[in-house]
Amino acid sequence: MIISKNPYNGEEIFKIKEFTKKDIDNALANAEERFNSWKSISFGERAELLQNLAKELKRNSREYATDMSLEMGKPISQSIAEIEKCAWVCEYYAENAENQLSNEVIKTDASESYVSFEPLGVILAIMPWNYPFWQVFRFAAPALMAGNIAVLKHASNVMKSAANIQKAFERAGFPGGCFQNLSIGSDKVEAIIRDPRVKAVTLTGSNPAGSAVASVAGEEIKKTVLELGGSNALVVFEDANLEETVKTCVMARFQNTGQSCIAGKRLLLQKNIAEDFLEEFTRQVRELKSGDPMDEETFIGVLAREDLAEDIEEQVQKSLDMGAEIILGGNRDSAYYEPSILINVKPGMPVFDEETFGPVIGVTTFKDENEAVELVNLSKFGLGVSVFTGNLALAKKIIPRFEDGAVFINDLVKSDPRLPFGGTKSSGYGRELSEHGIREFVNRKTVYFK
Repeated sequence: MIISKNPYNGEEIFKIKEFTKKDIDNALANAEERFNSWKSISFGERAELLQNLAKELKRNSREYATDMSLEMGKPISQSIAEIEKCAWVCEYYAENAENQLSNEVIKTDASESYVSFEPLGVILAIMPWNYPFWQVFRFAAPALMAGNIAVLKHASNVMKSAANIQKAFERAGFPGGCFQNLSIGSDKVEAIIRDPRVKAVTLTGSNPAGSAVASVAGEEIKKTVLELGGSNALVVFEDANLEETVKTCVMARFQNTGQSCIAGKRLLLQKNIAEDFLEEFTRQVRELKSGDPMDEETFIGVLAREDLAEDIEEQVQKSLDMGAEIILGGNRDSAYYEPSILINVKPGMPVFDEETFGPVIGVTTFKDENEAVELVNLSKFGLGVSVFTGNLALAKKIIPRFEDGAVFINDLVKSDPRLPFGGTKSSGYGRELSEHGIREFVNRKTVYFK
């Protein structure tokens, strides 16, 4: 039995029987059978179903958001926003997939030559708990529009959300087998990856999980897309708009209680503005309301599990032992960890080198653009970087020097259905969203007429 507990009060809120080997086999058989018909239906028919799904999400956003907040502690207002974003990605692909996957004509010495984009089959998605709906939908919407079939292995602490996602697909009218939630633990994943009915795997999660999945899939010569950890830098130059930048940096770090791969986790401040910036930044962080995730006014909830708060506590303490100084927060109460700011943070400290998956930010100063770029690139991660400056010429000059998958100027790094999303180095490989994402799980078939 897989059990979900409310991290805010410890109450059991959902339990589901774990799939047996036979259950898994039946699910994969249903998926393979559905693929044989699904791949042949028109883009128009798929788009109509995806639009129905968007309407379903909007119509019952409160229902889905409530279960999400109870299950993993996300503040309810942010849960509702997540459901609405899922509706947006459904609408985006319903409107754009046919064009994104139309034949790409290439001029050669042939009478006709082009590349077609054809579905691969059953795709396994292994997804995390921090954005229980969004991580799934940003994979499922393009995958299904491309003609693939989706099977989901969700994080064990958000199985109610996983069940709700399947319910949403069913309510929208998708044929059985198009999307299936597999209620399984991690110990059953390897066998599913190796199953010949599964053609590819996408994973959003930790580096160890990504490495393990890629290793098994590699042995089976199966395509993978990995979206792993991040330690994004927020780089603030002296000519940045202080008022707007502080507000953006607070949001970049502390939304979703800091549990986001693309959160700005390292705050890099040019030395001559560091004091003024930190004064206002600290004031705004101090005013963030913590409390019951079901309260509409709450901005900082609890972490999804108590052990995650313990991990943050350990990273902070080790950094303090190495010379960092805490100017706000630093206290834990079960799964709650106070919004915290550490200064004098240097490379080699956990809050600089590691991914801090909670409401903690480390502050480091720099003297000029060269040192700023060097500090950004010192990370083993390469998901994204935000640069705040009034000098757009400077911004454009240093963009090519960053090793990340995304550079945002005067804004926080965020995912948008219209833009490709993914990282470099230990942040993974492959892209989600936009036309780049929908083309990850297709056969790019070269066609040539003499």
